[in-house]
Amino acid sequence: MKKLIHLLTAAMLMATVTTSCKDKIQVTGIKIDKETLMLPIGGTATLTANLLPYGATAKMNWTANNNMVTVESNDGESVISKGLVTAKNAGTAIITVATKDGKFTATCTVTVINPEPELIWVEGGTFTMGCTDGECPEDGREEPPHKVTLSSFKIAKYTVTQEQWEVIMGNNPSYFKGNNLPVEMVTWYDVQAFITKLNTLTGKTYRLPTEAEWEYAARGGNKSKGYKYSGSNDIDAVAWYNDNSNSKTHPIGTKAPNELGIYDMSGNVWEWCNDWYGAYDDAAQDNPTGSLSGVSRVCRGGCCANTDAHSCRVSSRNSVSPNSRAGLLGFRLVLP
Repeated sequence: MKKLIHLLTAAMLMATVTTSCKDKIQVTGIKIDKETLMLPIGGTATLTANLLPYGATAKMNWTANNNMVTVESNDGESVISKGLVTAKNAGTAIITVATKDGKFTATCTVTVINPEPELIWVEGGTFTMGCTDGECPEDGREEPPHKVTLSSFKIAKYTVTQEQWEVIMGNNPSYFKGNNLPVEMVTWYDVQAFITKLNTLTGKTYRLPTEAEWEYAARGGNKSKGYKYSGSNDIDAVAWYNDNSNSKTHPIGTKAPNELGIYDMSGNVWEWCNDWYGAYDDAAQDNPTGSLSGVSRVCRGGCCANTDAHSCRVSSRNSVSPNSRAGLLGFRLVLP
């Protein structure tokens, strides 16, 4: 009898263990690793969703609420599911991951940004580069004036914004923060890294303007009216500088454009050019690219703080070490 009781007890224990092994841990929720995500058009990112509690398993489905993004997942029934998000169009999308029965969901808001600049066509031509307004600095840096002939190119309508920088680089080094403010506090080498990533993403060949391209565009190209500043002889109409800016940057495009429809080439932030800084000579040149070597790079345009009207003139030039993360140094791009 005792032997029979022991056998029955063992059988019941085995049945209990077998039953508990077959029982699934019930899902109580889903946790996604990012609630917000920012991507450039063409960019991708992977989102990870975990079932709650630990050890629960269920099939999870991924969906996007519009065509700004696509999301793909090949996961089977699992504890963790990954969704590959690809940005298609600028705008905002909601990514949802849900259990197959629809009882539990989690979402991520994806903002898709176009990192490419809006471009202005600049018809090639010949102009006089250097000081032509009679306000030449005593150090001679803007002299002698000389003839330059340029091929046509496209230049950005605005300086690169903090939003465009952050979606490519994943950081924001600027002192004054704001999505639509120009990015600043970037070295010349930082800019090269940005351009490399942008070109890889887009398959294009963006670069910094040469100093000659910058000045020609600032003067209004072949539509130039000979203004002292980029777009006007009235600096307050076209530039944020120390007398009107409250010593801070302002959103791009809030002053009047120049003759070509380009904004902020006078004031707001200094702009990096591609050239090594060097002295001018009086020889006529075709598509010059500056000195072959040097210790500093050219920057142009003046800025919103500690910069008077004289530094915002279209011929004004400055030099800064390419390693410098000086305040109020930004940039715009060209596309040959």
